[in-house]
Amino acid sequence: MVNRRTFVLGGLGAVITTPRRDADPFTLGVASGEPAPDSVVLWTRLATDPIAADGHGGMARADVPVEWQVSATASFARVTASGTAVARYDEAHSVHVVAGGLAPGREYYYRFRSRGRLSPVGRTRTAPATDAAVRDLVLLFATCANFEAGYFTAYRRMADERPDLILHLGDYIYEGGPKPGHVRLHLGPEILTLADYRRRYGQYKVDPDLQAAHAAAPWVVVSDDHDVEDDYAGGHRLDDIPPLTAAQWTTRRTAAYQAYYEHLPLRPMSKPAGTSMQLYRRFGWGRLATFHMLDTRQYRDPQACGGHWKVCADAALPGRTMTGSAQEKWLFDGLAQHRATWDVIGQQVFFAGQLDSHGRGNMDAWDGYRAARDRLQRGWVERGVRNPVVLSGDIHTAWANNLKLDYADPGSATIGAELICTSITSRGNGTAATAVPTADVNPHLKFYSDRRGYTRAHVTPGRITADFRGVDAVSVRNSPIRTLGSFAILDGRPGLQRL
Repeated sequence: MVNRRTFVLGGLGAVITTPRRDADPFTLGVASGEPAPDSVVLWTRLATDPIAADGHGGMARADVPVEWQVSATASFARVTASGTAVARYDEAHSVHVVAGGLAPGREYYYRFRSRGRLSPVGRTRTAPATDAAVRDLVLLFATCANFEAGYFTAYRRMADERPDLILHLGDYIYEGGPKPGHVRLHLGPEILTLADYRRRYGQYKVDPDLQAAHAAAPWVVVSDDHDVEDDYAGGHRLDDIPPLTAAQWTTRRTAAYQAYYEHLPLRPMSKPAGTSMQLYRRFGWGRLATFHMLDTRQYRDPQACGGHWKVCADAALPGRTMTGSAQEKWLFDGLAQHRATWDVIGQQVFFAGQLDSHGRGNMDAWDGYRAARDRLQRGWVERGVRNPVVLSGDIHTAWANNLKLDYADPGSATIGAELICTSITSRGNGTAATAVPTADVNPHLKFYSDRRGYTRAHVTPGRITADFRGVDAVSVRNSPIRTLGSFAILDGRPGLQRL
């Protein structure tokens, strides 16, 4: 085990043993993310009182220097890279270090030092070189972690797997006030201000299971609605709950984006400017996979017919967009490059067609933006994308879906596959149900689970093997996890194979 009170300064080779002179500023743990072949983002935030109501984590109104180190070993016997960053008061003393000069496709360890104290040690890795022939990738993806709905045991189980990479597809926090009778309770009322959002992140990030998942592997993240407000669409609110003026709504979105950036391992390109934040981006894993991470909240049109499950002709209007025209063009340009065996589209909401027994579709998902989905699917077919795979979250249940050129025609060509992870906690324990709801009207939907957990994908040049992992309960701590269903997607053969 690494001694947290010993810090080897890379440039000097000197060993300094630090006294315990004040409160630990690393209560929120450490994280890494955005792996590139030569660099990775290292994150921490200094906070001696992470749930302080003013949102500043018990820190004084001053900037604080923070030293950082990267090593190829957990003992830090030899330091690969090091430096000093500044934790700024006006950024809640968060730190985003782009640690460069690293070797591609390598495992590294990292830590921080500030105010005489050492942080926990995190494990990370760089992406393989762009032209590297990669044998495999173990990828976990997750979404929807409502603190009140249960314990974050699924995050702990993700850490136990020691994956190469973790994708988080949104709803890292929930914005609501406390709801009596839940497993745990949010602090304070519904969050609206920057101080509110910072405090809410503090409450989530002191959770040891979440900290373990961050310390286990690099993360790539995109936000969804609850990171700002339930069911928002661009500058539009689905309802006026709570009542807000236009100025208050702008303030809320600005605060939410700033706090999201402050608390996650994002590159400087994603630093927000007011109500705008660059979250769609692309990264590669050698010649094995290209990840196209989408933002389906900031640029979408308002939900058709004003709600969720509706029979709604307006959902098929040709001008409606989920991504906005600029992001759509960016995605098509990336798909046309054919950089790797697998083109993986990471995004937030249910992608495949899904009607209930009354013929209603979910207007907050891609069923409410049918022309946009049709353009995207036909776009990858026209560009000859060999292996398109969509990863989704949001719906709090797990699904495995074949993607069809025409969802109204069961005999239509299968042109891809969608894997939907269940929630970390949202909707509580769930049930053991695995029968696909409305399978009679949606024969392309091949798997369903109502347990909480995550999805594990083992990616190789020949196949993706997806395991849907579920914990028995989130109402108690440390529940066991099991695989509830497994599927394969074979290279050059669109669609799912049940294992």
